[in-house]
Amino acid sequence: MRVIGEHAVVLGAGMAGLLAARALSGAYERVTVVERDQEGPGRSRKGVPQGRHAHILLPRGQRVLEGLLPGLERELIEGGAVVADPGTDHHFSLGGHTLARRPGAERAIQAGRPFLERTVRGRVAALPGVAFAEGRDVVGLLTGGPGRITGVQVMPRHAGGAAEEIRADLVVDAMGRAGRTRYWLERLGHGPVPQEEIKVSVGYATRPIRLPAGTGAGKAVVVGPRPGRPRGMAMVAVEGDRYLLTVAGLGDRPPTDDGGFLAYACAIAPPEAAEAIRAAEPLGAVAAHRYASDLRNRYERVRGLPEGLVVLGDALCSFNPIYAQGMTVACLEAEVLRGCLDAGARGLAGRYFRAVARTLNVPWRMAVAADLAMPEVEGRRGLAVRAMNAYVERVQAAAARDTEVAEQFFRVIGLLDPPPALMRPSIVARSLRPAA
Repeated sequence: MRVIGEHAVVLGAGMAGLLAARALSGAYERVTVVERDQEGPGRSRKGVPQGRHAHILLPRGQRVLEGLLPGLERELIEGGAVVADPGTDHHFSLGGHTLARRPGAERAIQAGRPFLERTVRGRVAALPGVAFAEGRDVVGLLTGGPGRITGVQVMPRHAGGAAEEIRADLVVDAMGRAGRTRYWLERLGHGPVPQEEIKVSVGYATRPIRLPAGTGAGKAVVVGPRPGRPRGMAMVAVEGDRYLLTVAGLGDRPPTDDGGFLAYACAIAPPEAAEAIRAAEPLGAVAAHRYASDLRNRYERVRGLPEGLVVLGDALCSFNPIYAQGMTVACLEAEVLRGCLDAGARGLAGRYFRAVARTLNVPWRMAVAADLAMPEVEGRRGLAVRAMNAYVERVQAAAARDTEVAEQFFRVIGLLDPPPALMRPSIVARSLRPAA
């Protein structure tokens, strides 16, 4: 990659920010990652409140991440990450249907979020020209006129700290939903930035546990919500001989006391997993978090956006965490940014926002359609959404008995294949065929 600028600054050192820094490395002589937290990446950080909960990197995200940081999978495995074949080692129950077991071509690398983030950060920090500036709040954008962002103003979090200016050719907002770029742009006369929002009101809670030997629970159990039962769970094996047990509910607050959490989880889990959960050893307290809505900021629809500013991660588009799309979408956004950098600095912001919008369309529509399949979620359900959800329900039912349908459905929800792959004649025929 050729150098197109002297300095880029990334706001936020979560997964989206780290991947953005990786994409920028080589295109800019220096890359500075600004982060408010100082706790370090080895444990859950205040800036990543969902970090204690179960995470799954979808197959597409895993491929892109390995492409951005070759050898990362090997490093994770050597550090204790769990390797699984999703087709045989995972129990997926979606829409009330359990996907048929079948050996797959993909392997899952399972790790807790702090361990994954720490490993990725170590690789990014070792890149030439990348530096971290921790313990700083971002308080505003710097401008060089109406059409150019020239850096950011930050404030050290320690007492008596004075405001600092960090000049840059490119600013990347990866601060998550707390990022204020859209408001800063409006204050500068750009915008408003159109938004799309689906209110889902998801509450979730997680406890690390250790299962007794020989429970037969597999390496992951995932149960999605379904109409009439807007609750789900994930129990995922990770490093340290642990499982992360996460429960979630739409319009619900899972209990965090020992007995209430156990009862809530066992009411959702399949029988074998519930038995293992009851016998499990708790390894820590129950952590809770809430997620209000799916939210997409449509920067590509704003005319006259200034150069020198792009947005990644939840600051751009955030998804219902039940569908495990967040980290994978951050990988895809970093891949798009890297491709745009290859074409040079001229018109970078506009090219990026248009390209990333096309990339986001598929996961966004999938997430929104899945949310609107739940009567508990408010939103307009047009004919296309109703028809798609009715067909997906037939696909899920067929995937419980047909390994070919199960594998194709897995590839679509894993973002390896586009949704139209479910409309292949053989899949349609198998899905519409009456159950024996």
